[in-house]
Amino acid sequence: MEDLLKEKLWFYIIHNNPDLMFTLQEDYSVLDYLNEKISSVKSILDDMLSDGTPKYIIEEICLNVLTEDLKPSRFLYIRSLLSEEFEKTYAAFQESGILTYEVMNLMENCRPVFETIGFTKENEEDPNLRNALIGLIADYLN
Repeated sequence: MEDLLKEKLWFYIIHNNPDLMFTLQEDYSVLDYLNEKISSVKSILDDMLSDGTPKYIIEEICLNVLTEDLKPSRFLYIRSLLSEEFEKTYAAFQESGILTYEVMNLMENCRPVFETIGFTKENEEDPNLRNALIGLIADYLN
């Protein structure tokens, strides 16, 4: 079950937090990170296994705990803004195979706004955050 959780967590990171994926790979710390995360849910996992909880429920609960600090995804948010507000650029990036790379560049460019305003589930829909990020994206693209 632990190996399955590691695989699912890594899959989640690849698709939702590629910036973290690249950092972990650069530092050669992927396995350490995954092992540390899994050890953080070990007691929950063991308790549910001993209680006979169905594996799919264990998997869902553990993955929710494992990914809690990775949400919301700045990567998905920036990618979404790019696709909604800059459709042609988004399509061109996607077509040329550089979408992930450019979204990660945009994330770095937008870091000051994320750090100043914050980025949480509660303010994900904040129009001030959205507008500030759209402005930075427009500046980056011009």
